[in-house]
Amino acid sequence: MSETLLLALDQGTTSTRAILFDGRGKAIAEAGKPLEQHYPADGWVEHDAAEIFQASVEVLKAAVQKAGRAMAEVTAIGITNQRETVVIWDKATGEPIHKAIVWQDRRTAPTCERLRAAGHEARVSEITGLLLDPYFSGTKIAWMLDEVPGARARAAAGELLCGTMDSWVIWKLTDGRVHATDATNASRTLLFDLKTQAWSAEMLDLLDVPAALLPQVLDCAADYGAADAGLLGAAVPIRGVAGDQQAALMGQGCVKAGEMKATYGTGCFMLVNTGEFLAPSRARLLTTVAARLGGRTTYALEGSIFIAGAALQWINEGLGVAGGGSGVEALAQTARPDHGVVLVPAFTGLGAPWWDADARGALFGLTRDAGLAEIAQAAFDACALQTRDLIEAMRADAPQAFGAGVELRIDGGMSRSAWFSQRLADLTGVAVGRASYQETTALGAALFAGLGAGVYATVEEAASARPATERYDPALNAHAREGAYARWLDAVARVRTQT
Repeated sequence: MSETLLLALDQGTTSTRAILFDGRGKAIAEAGKPLEQHYPADGWVEHDAAEIFQASVEVLKAAVQKAGRAMAEVTAIGITNQRETVVIWDKATGEPIHKAIVWQDRRTAPTCERLRAAGHEARVSEITGLLLDPYFSGTKIAWMLDEVPGARARAAAGELLCGTMDSWVIWKLTDGRVHATDATNASRTLLFDLKTQAWSAEMLDLLDVPAALLPQVLDCAADYGAADAGLLGAAVPIRGVAGDQQAALMGQGCVKAGEMKATYGTGCFMLVNTGEFLAPSRARLLTTVAARLGGRTTYALEGSIFIAGAALQWINEGLGVAGGGSGVEALAQTARPDHGVVLVPAFTGLGAPWWDADARGALFGLTRDAGLAEIAQAAFDACALQTRDLIEAMRADAPQAFGAGVELRIDGGMSRSAWFSQRLADLTGVAVGRASYQETTALGAALFAGLGAGVYATVEEAASARPATERYDPALNAHAREGAYARWLDAVARVRTQT
């Protein structure tokens, strides 16, 4: 296994990176390139798909060169990507008909509202596990077909293809020989039936998207062809694909029911593996594919927190606390232990499970002796308490996935803090496993590629290749923890505009 080389392409929202791993999950070399953002109108976000592909080729080659290895030595490539960003291109020329529309883009909000008003959302959720929101790819595809002159006629004539960034890069890397995606990316399009694991004729009809545009849906570890030797210098097999959050779930070793991970960046994405149980959510969480391997599908519940690290940034910039996140942390550790200050960071509304876009942030529990230290600690606590909201919602939706000894595995910027990791365990009442290697998304893509290439015999063997985690067990007594959560729920109730 020491000679195994797995090359991961991590095509993200702000950059495109490649990391070369050995078979034990150790990173050998990496390369990256920033991605330009385009904002043609208020709420619109676009990427140049041609720029993304060019950067993909450059960073794949650069990572291998930095390691002092040859491309022919690479066992397999794994690809992970920003999940809902989508592009349509000309099948003959390989040229996009429009810039890629990014997952953050809100231009199709009126379409989603119209479909919701017509009573379609319950059926959409039943089929796809998703909500009617411009976040997902389906309405973006329909918009391009409607707004780009001649696009619908060309689609009907079989001249166009579409896909998320994994499909686009695969098609280009294989010189147009493979038009495919994996089940995790497909499950984020609003067009995929979670139960049948196939494109839904009903959803295609509802959103007016021709089936001929769409890629073949494969397992996360499968044969996606080989990169053209003229591009990379060798015909390297592409054997693993997964959307970024599902790749991180794999990179964190969350391959069994009840295993869950949270990534703390500006916001937070949290997923719990529910095994083969497809859990419909009563809390408006998303039901999605965790992985599909050997034709066997496992599912996950996903929730997002809008404001996590952004709350620390607000304290830095808005309240003038210097030193970035570490400065806020140092200040937070000096807070009085019984201060009772609660920050609800609803700066852009509340996400799951509250879903209140009109809620706004507020501070509660201020007394004369409360100061910046208490507010700083309340910002960290808000991240932990929002996480508990998601855990409680997930536990209600899929109780059988939460057995004894459940652990929340964390990565992302805030997880680098041992103090926050302990605080998270204390306020959620759940043990926390902090990743010792932070690039779990790229690692997950590499592990899927290793499975697809036969480097690992089982998903459990692949997951065991990830680096060890640091464990933090809850140390706060239950009375104090439940008191803090009660204060949080009271504060949330006060800022909500929808009940």
